[in-house]
Amino acid sequence: MTAAPEQPAWRRRAVERSTRAAKLRAEERVQRFLDSAYELIAEKGTTDFTVQEVVNRSKQSLRSFYQYFDGKHELLLALFEDTLATSANEIREAASSKSDPLRALRLAVEMLHERARPGPDVPRPLFGGFALQLLVKHPTQVATAHRPLLTVFAELIERAADAGVIAAGRPRRQAALVLQTVIFAAQAHGAPADGHAEPVTSEPVTSEEVWRFCLGGISGPPPTGGPATA
Repeated sequence: MTAAPEQPAWRRRAVERSTRAAKLRAEERVQRFLDSAYELIAEKGTTDFTVQEVVNRSKQSLRSFYQYFDGKHELLLALFEDTLATSANEIREAASSKSDPLRALRLAVEMLHERARPGPDVPRPLFGGFALQLLVKHPTQVATAHRPLLTVFAELIERAADAGVIAAGRPRRQAALVLQTVIFAAQAHGAPADGHAEPVTSEPVTSEEVWRFCLGGISGPPPTGGPATA
């Protein structure tokens, strides 16, 4: 059986260039949809917008939108993942400027708390009600979306343990607990959806309070036994 003749180098280069250009165009179109949705959220203070509003603002077609998203839910999921990835990058960059590993970890906790709290002055507020809906309906997708943040916090906790400023433990599990604590604490004082229920606390929990609480958890000695000891 004879082997298929190899394509000329010029042809391979032309195909690769064409594929690369098509990919860049697709990425630009998707980003325009995301940016338009972010703008609508900033203006409305909620995710209560329509696909048509996003299409109109992006100056693209409805047909183009459905080439990349199944519907509004998938667009919101993309926004959620993008927000978490952006936050993870910003937190990692800011924390890397601190030579003291404990100061770096504190900065990360406080930055996440500020980004996760509800409010009109918080950019891209997608940690709230929509995130809770996702957690109930699509826990696997939520876990995947949180992975960049989990990695950053695990690295910072491991760095602090290596420096001897906190007890060595299980960084990724500790990071998961820190993320849950920080995000819930930030959301707990948000305005209730029905306007009747009382917030969990009488006044907002501050970023410093959250840090002190998390520090007590991750700096203590790790449990030595099973569930009973924990």
